Amino acid sequence: MEIRRTYSRLKKLMRMPYTKNMNEEAKAKTRKPKPSFVSSITTTSQTLFAMARKPLLKQTLATLFLLFVLYAIFNAFFYPTDSSAFDSTFSFNSASSVLLAGTGAKFPTVKVFLYDLPSRFTHGVIRHHALARGAHFSEQHDDVSLLKYPGHQHMAEWYLFADLSRNDSGRSGSPVVRVMDPEEADFFFVPFFSSLSLIVNPPRPPGSAASLEKPIYSDEENQEALVEWLEEQEYWKRSNGRDHVIVASDPNAMYRVIDRIKNCVLLVSDFGRLRPDQGSLVKDVVVPYSHRIRTYPGDVGVADRKTLLFFMGNRYRKEGGKIRDILFQILENEEDVIIKHGAQSRESRRAASQGMHTSKFCLHPAGDTPSACRLFDAIVSLCIPVIVSDSIELPFEDTLDYRKFAVFVETTSAIKPGYLVSKLRALSKQRILQYQKELKEVKRYFEYEEPNGTVNEIWRQVSKKLPLIKLMINREKRLFGRESVWHSVKSGSVLSGRSEVMRRHLYER
Repeated sequence: MEIRRTYSRLKKLMRMPYTKNMNEEAKAKTRKPKPSFVSSITTTSQTLFAMARKPLLKQTLATLFLLFVLYAIFNAFFYPTDSSAFDSTFSFNSASSVLLAGTGAKFPTVKVFLYDLPSRFTHGVIRHHALARGAHFSEQHDDVSLLKYPGHQHMAEWYLFADLSRNDSGRSGSPVVRVMDPEEADFFFVPFFSSLSLIVNPPRPPGSAASLEKPIYSDEENQEALVEWLEEQEYWKRSNGRDHVIVASDPNAMYRVIDRIKNCVLLVSDFGRLRPDQGSLVKDVVVPYSHRIRTYPGDVGVADRKTLLFFMGNRYRKEGGKIRDILFQILENEEDVIIKHGAQSRESRRAASQGMHTSKFCLHPAGDTPSACRLFDAIVSLCIPVIVSDSIELPFEDTLDYRKFAVFVETTSAIKPGYLVSKLRALSKQRILQYQKELKEVKRYFEYEEPNGTVNEIWRQVSKKLPLIKLMINREKRLFGRESVWHSVKSGSVLSGRSEVMRRHLYER
């Protein structure tokens, strides 16, 4: 009975006249205010009343729904949800943290296997270098690993070998990991001391009795012996040496066998002595010379740098280095410019160190090849490099913008009398200080002994070659099979047809 009475009352309410003023209704339509909390309830009630004409079951459901909506609205307004728990669970402080959390990536991922070469290619080279300079070893002196590697300007081979020889705890932060199983390796590092091997026999004056004697050591024989050893290795045969890394930072290193190792990732100082099919930026890595003067210990500033421009080195060079003699003629009489001839020696390095530490700018003309050690000596001296070498290739240029800390001058402009010094004198003190600040920021890239310095950056550059190396290996197998046409390079035959097109595409683009 009670339900029927309620139903009867609702029917009466629905028949009541709607007395709302028509003018007010028109104004309401033009304003169209946003629904408020009260209007939401009113609208819901009106909907319920409209549903009252429907069967009783639907009316009951509508009533329950209204109660649920009122409860939800009440809680939303007066008891808002605390989102701190969500925020603490899902932190979005940086894009990198999200990526790392999502992928579970762990770096480094590039794996390097260090070949255990016969000692004649590593510490045996050090031993011969010492013997050629008068050292004496007893017959019982078998532990050649105790021999100290001698300092020179192409020491990348030693630092990379020493780095991979450390245990894992000493290599934290390295972009690559050393693996002991060659099956796991992405790259195979060949630790031949090629640049040291080149200079084992000291120069001998022509015509002297010593120059007529047979050298006690043959770099050419060692080069050929190394390649013969490599060509017998399973993993060399598997890829024709493409995933092997060889240091040849001296421009003349490995010259005897370059055509037999040109598939490898070569670590070079420049491409001055290499043909396009032997080396290029596509597959190889440009590495810095190891600087031979001490790093400047002070801060930026010009007060203690009285000299405008400094250069000390061999005046007479071959090929592209002929510009040095012209620059000597133009600059040697300029005020506050020091330019003088000097060969490699302790005294010369000491004088060069003093000159670079007290000069604003340091000249870097081409040598026998486009690069030379003075560029890197200047950088660690905070002496702004002035680069006059049109064909130079620079290390780590995908990371470093050299224009921020070096001055580049075209050769044709540099040999105009007065042009170079006028350009440098026109630079303000503030601009010079800015150059120096940039040098201070980047000099770690050129410090081989820095924990996160040159060695790590070289490995970073090598690791970036991995996708290309895999592409070349897989594509070569598909096109030519395991007995690749590249194998003919080792026997000196000429590439032709399709392989020649491929070679040009890979090395000359």
